Amino acid sequence: MKLVDTNPWAKLRRFTQARIALGRAGVSIPTKASLDFQFAHARARDAVHLPMDRDGIVARLEAAGYPAIELKSAAHDRTTYLQRPDLGRRLDEASRGKLANLAEKGAHGFDIAFIIADGLSAFAVNQHAIGMLEAVRPSLVEMNWRMAPVCVVEQGRVAIGDEIGALLGAEMVVILIGERPGLSAPDSLGLYLTYAPRVGLTDVARNCISNVRPEGQSFPIAARRLLFLLTEARRRKLSGVDLKDEADVAALQADVPQTRKNFLIGDRDPD
Repeated sequence: MKLVDTNPWAKLRRFTQARIALGRAGVSIPTKASLDFQFAHARARDAVHLPMDRDGIVARLEAAGYPAIELKSAAHDRTTYLQRPDLGRRLDEASRGKLANLAEKGAHGFDIAFIIADGLSAFAVNQHAIGMLEAVRPSLVEMNWRMAPVCVVEQGRVAIGDEIGALLGAEMVVILIGERPGLSAPDSLGLYLTYAPRVGLTDVARNCISNVRPEGQSFPIAARRLLFLLTEARRRKLSGVDLKDEADVAALQADVPQTRKNFLIGDRDPD
């Protein structure tokens, strides 16, 4: 007797991590699919509570030639961070003092400031932040952009980049932050770009590149999109809803292995 009825869409599962075509066992889903769901849910919960490897990230940054500054938000622990989003958007007093001292020593007025913050998935940051920086840095060095020391922020949310950028006098700020984990992507990294950062801006003023990870947007593709947005933001002196991502999609797709192209827009499978 056949215990599990397969779904006719099953062959499409090779193109996506989404839960499609799981099959059926009676009126329910198969046991394996149920257990896989529970495992994915546990991984997503773990990603939210996993601490950022701050010391490891700083050590890797310095080994790669990046000066780094360790900062903290006004949310001093994970529970407070999750319950008080507003505190995760502002620096604590000690961190503001660090950046003020840096400005007094003449380290001020940068073209761009990169920030690494744990967000809602420190797992994503631990795994992918350094690789993403390494993918975009050579082009910025070639264009002679003045880069601020990389700020590594614990318990940080996206808007904390506005305060950091303003204190550093940076023309633009890019925050690399762990995105809210999904059931198929607990390690998704988000990049948020803001031109002329200052406290009080909203998401209308930002551009986002989402799902940066090996199974999502690769580092080379995300770097190309980010460089396009940075160049245009600088030229047009704006970011956010008025700045559209018009990077060469055809060129970006050429970087993607054939097996990872979206079955809706990529070449047809020979089957």
